[in-house]
Parts: sequence; C-alpha cells; structure tokens
Amino acid sequence: MPAVTLSATPKGNGYQATVTFLDGVSMSSAETYPTIAEAIAAGARKLLDTPERLEALDRSEAARVF
Repeated sequence: MPAVTLSATPKGNGYQATVTFLDGVSMSSAETYPTIAEAIAAGARKLLDTPERLEALDRSEAARVF
C-alpha cells in the first residue's frame, strides 16, 4: 500500500514541514511554522499542490492489484 508521511521537525524558532513518500523521496518546506499543527497542515497543502505525485501513488497501487 502506498504511504505518505507528514512530519514536523524543529528548526530555529519553529517547525519545518516534511512530506515523505514510501520510496524515500521527501520534500521539506523552506519556511518554518510556529506550531507542529501548522507545519503538518502546510505539508498537507504542499502534497495537494503536487497532483502528479498523488496520481503516481494511484498508478503504483493499481499496478500492484493486477
């Protein structure tokens, strides 16, 4: 099953958002956010802004079914 992990890592006076895919590819925000919740939400928005990555997850899951 494809997996995406959203995480928040302490950086400076806040938290940096990171989106990690099952294959190990990750994207981190350049910005920092004051709370963990804001960093996680920013990571989720970034994921939604990359529909090609979401489509690739669908294709990889469909390939495993057949």
